[in-house]
Parts: sequence; structure tokens; C-alpha cells
Amino acid sequence: MKTDVIPHNQIRAMYDADTIRVYQAYSDAIADSALAQGRLVSPPFKLERMTWIKPSFLWMMYRAGWGLKDEGQKRILAIDITREGFEWALAHSCPSHSPEGMSGEEYAALKQRCPVRVQWDPERDLHLQPLAHRAIQIGLSKEAVRLYVNEWTCKITEMTALAHEVQALVQQGQLQKAASKLPMERAYPGQQAT
Repeated sequence: MKTDVIPHNQIRAMYDADTIRVYQAYSDAIADSALAQGRLVSPPFKLERMTWIKPSFLWMMYRAGWGLKDEGQKRILAIDITREGFEWALAHSCPSHSPEGMSGEEYAALKQRCPVRVQWDPERDLHLQPLAHRAIQIGLSKEAVRLYVNEWTCKITEMTALAHEVQALVQQGQLQKAASKLPMERAYPGQQAT
């Protein structure tokens, strides 16, 4: 029986013809205002800071500790953004760390030109343990943050209760039931980031 091998770096996400879902974890103040307005609102959200979006639900759970890690990451939000915006971010990105063979000056110049950073980290399983393949994180800064907030965001959905439900099922050893609750993420077509 043949099983599909997931490439080492692969964007996997929940998406449709027009939008792709990314996740972020925030404090009550940021989450409440975002849910009320249908977009991130500044203040309390800070447009001047780099903000990291993650298409992988389980990577977000790892980063935020199922929404229980700290007050600043207690609310899990699913943010559906335009695929056009997501692909713009990838096209205007550079690695979050200096590529091999690139001088410090060259990398600094590259970062100045690119308002988006891309980082690949080990994907996580239901126990939040690392897997062999990697999930993408996308850091938005400068014009990319403004576009994300003002033009790309289509819908914001609270996912905190789902995060807690899945974690409880994992703790009870009900892994199949926990897996059945996860968002259906699949390989994202076309453009792949470096």
C-alpha cells in the first residue's frame, strides 16, 4: 500500500478558491476587538510590530500551548485572508535567517526590501511533538501588516473552545476523536516559499 510522503517544506492549510485560513493567538483585548470589528484593530493591536501568521492549526497550538501558555496568547483566532494577499506575502518574503553564503550586509539589504519573513519549523502532532516535515510561519511587517489588516482579512473566527476541546481529548487518550476535530488542512497549490 502506497502512502503519500509529505515534502520536507510544504504549505498545508485550510483553503477554498478565494481564501486561506491562518491562525494567531492574542490577549482578550486584541481578540475581542478583532471579533467585534471583523479585523484586527489598532490599538490594541500594534501595526508597527511584526505579526506572525501560521496556516497550521497544530503549530499554533504548540506555540500558544493550546491557548493556556500565557495571557497574551490565550485566545486562538482563525483569520481567513484572501489567497491573493497570501501569495503577495510569499512573493515579497525572504528567509527569517541569513541564507548560507550571503553576507551580513547583503542580508540586511534583502530584509529592507522584503516586508515579509518566512520560517520553516517542525510541524507538530496531537501531542505537540515535532514531525519530520515542516510548517511555514509568515512574519508580516511594514506594508504587509497594513495590507493584512485592512485589505486581506475576510473573516475572523474564535477557535479557543476548539483548542481546549482537542487538548482535553488528547489528554484523555482519545486521539482518533481529537484528530477528527482538527481543521482539514491540505497541501496548498502553486507558489511555495523558500
